[in-house]
Amino acid sequence: MKLQNFALGKWIEGSGEGQILYDASTGTAVATASSHGLDFEEMLNYGRKVGNKNLRNMTFQERGRMLKALALYLMDRKEKYYEVSYKTGATRIDSWIDIEGGIGNLFANASLRRKFPDLPYYTEGDPVGLSKGGTFMGHHILVPKEGVAVHINAFNFPVWGMLEKCAVNWLAGMPAIVKPATLTSFVTEAVVKDIIDSGILPEGALQLICGSARTILDHVNYQDVVTFTGSASTGIMLKSNPNIIREAVPFNMEADSLNSIILGKDAAPGTPEFDLFIKEVRKEMTIKCGQKCTAVRRIIVPADYMEDVQIAIGKSLTGLAIGDPRTEGVRMGALAGQEQVKEVKDKLSELMSFSQLVYGDVESFEVTHGSKDKGAYMAPILLRNDHPFEQIGTHEIEAFGPVSTMMPYHDLDEAIELARKGKGSLCSSIVTFDDKIAREYVVNAATHHGRILVLNRESAKESTGHGSPMPLLVHGGPGRAGGGEEMGGMRGVKHYMQRCAIQGTPTTLSHITQQYQYGGKYIEDVKHPFKKYFEELEIGETLITHKRTVTDADIVNFANVSWDHFYAHTDATSLEGTPFTQRVAHGYFVLSAAAGLFVDAAKGPVMLNYGLEECRFTKPVYPGMTIGVRLTVKEKVAQEKREDEDYIKGIVKWLVDVYDETGETVAIATILTMVKMRGVRK
Repeated sequence: MKLQNFALGKWIEGSGEGQILYDASTGTAVATASSHGLDFEEMLNYGRKVGNKNLRNMTFQERGRMLKALALYLMDRKEKYYEVSYKTGATRIDSWIDIEGGIGNLFANASLRRKFPDLPYYTEGDPVGLSKGGTFMGHHILVPKEGVAVHINAFNFPVWGMLEKCAVNWLAGMPAIVKPATLTSFVTEAVVKDIIDSGILPEGALQLICGSARTILDHVNYQDVVTFTGSASTGIMLKSNPNIIREAVPFNMEADSLNSIILGKDAAPGTPEFDLFIKEVRKEMTIKCGQKCTAVRRIIVPADYMEDVQIAIGKSLTGLAIGDPRTEGVRMGALAGQEQVKEVKDKLSELMSFSQLVYGDVESFEVTHGSKDKGAYMAPILLRNDHPFEQIGTHEIEAFGPVSTMMPYHDLDEAIELARKGKGSLCSSIVTFDDKIAREYVVNAATHHGRILVLNRESAKESTGHGSPMPLLVHGGPGRAGGGEEMGGMRGVKHYMQRCAIQGTPTTLSHITQQYQYGGKYIEDVKHPFKKYFEELEIGETLITHKRTVTDADIVNFANVSWDHFYAHTDATSLEGTPFTQRVAHGYFVLSAAAGLFVDAAKGPVMLNYGLEECRFTKPVYPGMTIGVRLTVKEKVAQEKREDEDYIKGIVKWLVDVYDETGETVAIATILTMVKMRGVRK
């Protein structure tokens, strides 16, 4: 079978014989892959002109719903991907991380749409006043870059590696060209075929290269974004491409790193934390046969517990069934290929020149229902380095397989220093039930890690573990780990967008951002805004209410109703040394009184109060003062219709500006209401 590339909106078979890809368990040929004949420059131009235009014209809400639909579609077809994934040497659990973990990224980013407006672009942060009179201001918007996201992925996660990146760039409004590692690209191709067949993505949103990417980086430009996952040496080579430097192309690099796990001194043998530590180490050594960029390579243990830990890890690995992952009972499959086995053995040889082998055998181990000669099998190997400050190779050499090294520490400062010696890691874990130890480790080790897991008996049940990056948190790390940051919730989406400072009048910026900017012109209408449907409301539409005078009785009654008898509201004799000159009205009374002024009591399109944001009480309100309200439509966010609802709706954000008889603001807040739509939204 010859793998196909998806380029320029069609499936294209690469020319020439191509590279033969093998089943990692049996050594039989699976497919051949070739990208010869593809025009990478043409693919990039197609992505920019077709895919980018289609995606950038969609709103965040539309893109998010697209991701959700795609996630549901792929989840219904997941079993076929497991069958293909077995050929990479991955067990069911290994493949679950890759396949359902990847689809989970689509779901997570689909939900992230709720943090963005129903617009193709995003207004970031707070407005900035730039003049005394309030007629000149600034803000920041982010718009999708006009290029293509080029993803160069590693062999160990052919599905997750693609979907965790694409979910973010699609939500941001950019198309992608995915270049999976050729070795396992047959899994990626199977998923991409279904993605294309689904018709869920707009044309040009995704292209696939099975085979060498050769000169693709020679054709990227400053509007494109490149991400790379793989070895540090390959990443450095790609990042140094003259065109990348010349065009100042954003290059996000996530490299394999020498991640560490630390056993706290409180976690002595016999404690739940000790057992959790052993379980976590075993998992990190065997899941994906240790072929994870996040896998634990350095096991940092209190010197007094070294023997106990060594024995416990050995016991946990004894009896581990290694073999063809399609065979029942097999708990550890094969490495991705025989070339990977050779590379791991070469690195292991270097490590063993200064470390002691304390568990495992490179050659003598049993394989269950698999070809030990033709397959790519390797048993877990545990090393011991008793002098990690002198024998520093442990912190510099990585065997990308089921190989980890134990080392001792005498106090927490030493443990922190050993963790730092990795010169930058994707993640680190500390297993401790002592929060003081946890705090000291995190604060002092965070400079060298992209993520730190604190594991103990209370978090263990729901913890996703050392090696599992989460889509709404940053995945990446400094130094050797590449200095990049992928995913990370809203931060990850912004990576594919251009931030631009905009300046002008509040009215102009209100129109640009589709968010009312304080000081902008009001749009007044005789019809009360609460009588209007979602579609009818305009950004900047304002109701200026009648006024009411606050009395002593109001303050007393509100105190009795709310049970808030704070002295500033109820005891005029206790005000010395405070900002108040007399009893002051409750801030929440002022807000409640404001609602009484602006709410229209009759039943209408407004269904309910959805929440309150950014509430500030800026000036004391005393008895005898008169307040009024300027209620302005600040922002509108459409919502999708739920199956059990017979109406469609949106969230309207209102700026509530409460002012006194001098015209000065005494309270300001944003309230959210759920408002019905009149029409049917597709």
